[in-house]
Amino acid sequence: MTFGPARTIATICARGGSKGLPRKNVRLFAGLPLIAHSITQALQCQHVDGVYVSTDDEEIAEIARDFGATVPFIRPAALAQDETPKLPVIAHLIEYLELQGHRIDRILDLQPTSPLRTPQDLTGALELDPSADLVVSICEPSHNPYFTLVESDEEGCLQLCKPSRFVCRQQAPSVWGLNGSIYVWRPAALLQAISNGFWTVSTRGFVMPRERSVDIDDAFDFELAEWLVTRMHNVE
Repeated sequence: MTFGPARTIATICARGGSKGLPRKNVRLFAGLPLIAHSITQALQCQHVDGVYVSTDDEEIAEIARDFGATVPFIRPAALAQDETPKLPVIAHLIEYLELQGHRIDRILDLQPTSPLRTPQDLTGALELDPSADLVVSICEPSHNPYFTLVESDEEGCLQLCKPSRFVCRQQAPSVWGLNGSIYVWRPAALLQAISNGFWTVSTRGFVMPRERSVDIDDAFDFELAEWLVTRMHNVE
């Protein structure tokens, strides 16, 4: 088998089933099926050599191909359950591509429910630290664990998740939330995370603004994202 040069590919994992918002990956958002936005963004990124979609759904597969992505197979049902972790799904796709002769150096995994990112965000994440095991997109959270993020103790009383002696937010270290939009993996790091846990991998953060960090999980998220994209276009 002849192996070509190492490549950076974009992966998009999209199931047909969704409890929070049924059929959300094919629902029209800003005039296009939701998944089409991630495909288009990846195709516009100069560092991406190919866009691959893993799905168990024929309609999603057809839409993905129509918008320029490669769908090499229909994902097995065993990897398309509600409780199926995402990382083994990515690894399944990478293993398939490597068996076809592809050499993959970096994996740009995009969540199809994050349509407000831009191709420039993808470029920024890929260029942040090309040698990193993993780069994840992050944003400033709405709740700070040092001051407003609480949990119940054994007696049912609320306690700060991260108790400290800071008297104002400005004294506390910066905190970030994973927005789920972008993950840039080295293949070996992906396998390590599957075997030993996500946070066993050396991870860098690429900062995105909150207005481009909406993750569509339910109808409220969808309406918020639609309002934001309309506002962005009006500003432009």
